[in-house]
Amino acid sequence: MHISLWYEIIPQAAPAMKALQYRDFRLLWTGLFLSAVGTWMQIVAQALLVLRLTNGSAFALGVVSLAQAIAFFVFALAGGAFADKYDKRRLLLTTQTLLMLLALGMGCLTLLGVVRLWMIVAIAFCSGAVLSFDQPARGALIPLLVPPEALMNAISLQSIVFSGAAMLGPVLAGLALSWIGYAGNFFLNAVSYLAVILTMLYIRIPRESEKPRAPFWSTVRTALGAVRRDSVLPRVFSGYGAMLFLGPSPAVMLPTFAVKILRITPTQMGFLFACLGVGTIAGGLLIASLGDIRRKGVVFLTGIIVWSCALAVFAVSEVMWLSMAALVLLGASQNAAGSSAITLMQTRVPPEMRGRVMSLNTLLMMGVRPLGDFPAGALIAGIGGPLTAGFSAALTGLYALGLVATNRNLREA
Repeated sequence: MHISLWYEIIPQAAPAMKALQYRDFRLLWTGLFLSAVGTWMQIVAQALLVLRLTNGSAFALGVVSLAQAIAFFVFALAGGAFADKYDKRRLLLTTQTLLMLLALGMGCLTLLGVVRLWMIVAIAFCSGAVLSFDQPARGALIPLLVPPEALMNAISLQSIVFSGAAMLGPVLAGLALSWIGYAGNFFLNAVSYLAVILTMLYIRIPRESEKPRAPFWSTVRTALGAVRRDSVLPRVFSGYGAMLFLGPSPAVMLPTFAVKILRITPTQMGFLFACLGVGTIAGGLLIASLGDIRRKGVVFLTGIIVWSCALAVFAVSEVMWLSMAALVLLGASQNAAGSSAITLMQTRVPPEMRGRVMSLNTLLMMGVRPLGDFPAGALIAGIGGPLTAGFSAALTGLYALGLVATNRNLREA
C-alpha cells in the first residue's frame, strides 16, 4: 500500500494521529523526527565525551549547558521577532544549514583528536544562538499547516518529536560509540539535518498577510505586554519555567546516575534515555487523543505534580528497572505539561504574535533549563545526584500545589 494512503487511514483508526492527515504537517513532523534522532545521538555522545575529557565532572556538563543557556537569553526574543516578521521557510532553511555545519565541525574536531572542553562550550553557545531563531519559527509554522481544531493534536504530536526520538537516538548512540566512535555520532547528526532541509523545500506554506513595519523592540514589548495582561499565561510560564529550571536535564542527570549510582554501560544508559522517549510518546499520544479539551490548565498542573513524584522516585532508586519505570512516567508527565502549556500559549494570543510568544517558550526550554543545569551540576558534584534530584522534585511539586491552590483562572483555562 502506498505510504500516503497509510497516513490517510491511520488518523481515522487512531484519533491521536489526526493532524498527520494534513500533508504539510506530516512532512514537517517526519523530517523533524529524523533530525531529532540525530540530535539525541549527539547529545549522548557529547555528554560522555565531556565526562571523558574532565574525568567524570558533572560540573563540566553544567558549564556546557550554561553556555547554551546564555545564548538563548541573548538571542531568543530576537528570534521570535524574526519568526513573526520574515519568511519562516527561508529562516528554517538557514538555521538548519548552520546547525548541520556546527555538527560537522564537532565531528571533525573529535576525529582529528584536537577537541577540548572549551571548544565544546563554544559550539554549544553557537548552537544555542542558531536555535534561538529556529525554534520560534518552527513553533509559529505549525498553526499555518493545520486547521484550528487540529492545533492541540498537532502540538502534542510535535512535542513527541524531540523527546520521543530519545527512544531511538540514545540507543543508536550507545551502539554507534562502539562502532564508529564519538565523531561518527556527530557526523550522523549532521546528515540528519538534511531531512528538515528537504522538507522545507517541499511543504506548501499559506501566504501570510503583509507584516506591519514597526521598530524591532517595540514589537517585542507588545508581545510581552499581551502575555503579562493575560489572566493565565504568566502562571503558565512561571509553572513551566519552575519545572524546567529545577529539574536537571537528562543530559546532565542520566550520565551521572548511570556512572555513579547504577554503574551501567553506555549501551544500558542509552536505554535509560529511551525510557524517557517511551514515556514522552505515551504522554503525547494520550494528550493528542483527548482532542481540544476545555480545561487545559488542569492537564498542565497535573502534569507538573506527577512529574515531581516521578523525579522523586528516580532520585531514590538504585536498581535499573525502577529507574526505567520512573523515567517513563517522567517523560509522559512532562509531555502532558508541555503540550498543554504550548497550546495555551498559541491560543491565547493573536496569530501575528505567535512567533514572539513561542520565543518565550524557546527561552524556557532552551535557556532556562540549561541555566538550571549549571547549579544542578554543581549540586550533583557537591551532594550527589540522588539528593539533588530529590530536592528538585520537592521544590517543583510544592510550587505546582501553590498554583493549584491560588489560581482559579489557570484551573479553568
